[in-house]
Order: sequence, then structure tokens, then C-alpha cells
Amino acid sequence: MIALIQRVESAHVEVEGETVGAIGAGLLALVAVEPGDGEAQCVRMVERLRGYRVFSDAEGKMNLGLADTGGGLLLVSQFTLAADTRKGMRPSFTTAAPPEEGRRWFDRLVTLARAAQPGVETGRFGAHMKVHLINDGPVTFRLEVR
Repeated sequence: MIALIQRVESAHVEVEGETVGAIGAGLLALVAVEPGDGEAQCVRMVERLRGYRVFSDAEGKMNLGLADTGGGLLLVSQFTLAADTRKGMRPSFTTAAPPEEGRRWFDRLVTLARAAQPGVETGRFGAHMKVHLINDGPVTFRLEVR
């Protein structure tokens, strides 16, 4: 499982002009499910999303995680993160989970995140989405869980 996380001042997702998920300060996580991902990867990813230290403490150092700040978490499915781009001029998506498997484990990730963290919002799986964000920093990291 892969997540591209961005520390944001705010973020929201639109589908066909309707806002389907929005947060204030917190993390936007674009998430890709890979073949073979399951419960263990979902559990570990939630731990990392909540605990990864990307927020500043009183001394201005990145020592606080989302669990410490109580910020929002916007989870957006994005299978393209799992693309194989090592050769050629067109990505291959054989390294991404099939849609049914991706939906199953993305939905499980959302369920676990909502049980552990207040303020969890989502995009809409499989929809054409417009993601709006104000990146704070900018601060962006790629997290992987195997």
C-alpha cells in the first residue's frame, strides 16, 4: 500500500461539482492499493498516517503526528500511484490492485482510520475527482507499507 501524504492548511474533493469530502488543517493522503495488500497493510498504514511526524512542535521542528494535533485526514483513492513508470512513455498499471480488491482494502483503510482518528473524510472511489488543497510548507512524503 502506498500513500502520498501532504500536510495541508485545507483540502477538499469535488465530484461533478459537489464537494464530497473536506478538511481544515491536517493531512491529504492519496492512497494506492497494490496486489496482495490486506488487513495488515491497512492497520499499519493507519498507524503511519496518524503517527508520521510532519507537524511542527513549539520549537518549529517536525515532531508531531496527526494523532497529536487532532487535524483532519482526507483519504483519496489514487491507483495511479502504484503505476510502473520505469520504462517507456506510458505507465503500466499491472502493479496496482484490480478495482474490486482496491475498493475492498481502501474501504477497510477508511473504516480503521475513522475508528482511530476524528475528522476523517474521503473522496469517491473510482470517480473522476478534483482535489483542491493548500499544501502547508510544502510538505509531501511517500509512505509505503509492505
